[in-house]
Amino acid sequence: MKAIRDGWLNGLVGVVIFAGSLPATRVAVMDMSPTFLTAARAAIAGVLALFLLILSRQKLPERQDWLSLLYVSIGVVVGFPLFTALALQYVSAAHTIVFIGLLPLATAIFGVIRSGERPSLIFWLFAIFGASLVFVFMLFQTQSWSFNYGDFFMLVAILLCGFGYAEGGKLSKHVGGWQVICWALLITLPIMLLLSYLYLPTNFQLIPVQAKLGLAYVSIFSMLIGFFFWYKGLAQGGIATVGQLQLLQPIFGLAIAAVLLHEQVSVAMFMVTVAVIICVACAKKFA
Repeated sequence: MKAIRDGWLNGLVGVVIFAGSLPATRVAVMDMSPTFLTAARAAIAGVLALFLLILSRQKLPERQDWLSLLYVSIGVVVGFPLFTALALQYVSAAHTIVFIGLLPLATAIFGVIRSGERPSLIFWLFAIFGASLVFVFMLFQTQSWSFNYGDFFMLVAILLCGFGYAEGGKLSKHVGGWQVICWALLITLPIMLLLSYLYLPTNFQLIPVQAKLGLAYVSIFSMLIGFFFWYKGLAQGGIATVGQLQLLQPIFGLAIAAVLLHEQVSVAMFMVTVAVIICVACAKKFA
């Protein structure tokens, strides 16, 4: 019982940390290019991960695990940070958080694909209804029948992140939770260090402190520490149960965006976020 309670607590801490990612990225991308931000956050987290792996004397993963680790790298180390940074050049952090409500569903779908499970018809009905809510919301936002760049980038980001979460969840059962993200970061470290150098802003010392703090947050917390709590929580309390906490991330994110960034959070945006969360919760229940 204590392990389950600790699992929920660790999972909740992880979700709260992740909820600050989009607002922090929004602050950083205002003064840094998306490419540099993506590379720098992965490089900083990768260097820290390297020290952790060395200090704890971790054994190398098995040969068959490296491909899955590469998938995790593509999904959560490169793909999600890059495409959210691109999206935040066109839309607000509050707007992108609506899409985060679909992340648990995306993770579940990729989990189904990778594990071969067969969810019920009710699961897919809620999945389609939730996606339709987001689509209709975007129509009202853009006043057109086409996505804008920010919406497209966020959809790609969610798909890549869901894929990376599913692979990471599968790997953590035998590799270890925090080890998965550390090895995934290590895979991309040489490339990210090079890209960080190549895309380093010439006026980096003149970049506002707020942007540098945003970079520090997404590097240390979103890219590394958040995964420690998240995967530990999943291991202690169970993936299916603790995973439900991820549905709270959009609400936390909207609150952070409103308080720290003073962004306008409309009633419609809040209602759509809540409706998407309900749809995903029902879809998970009937999976």
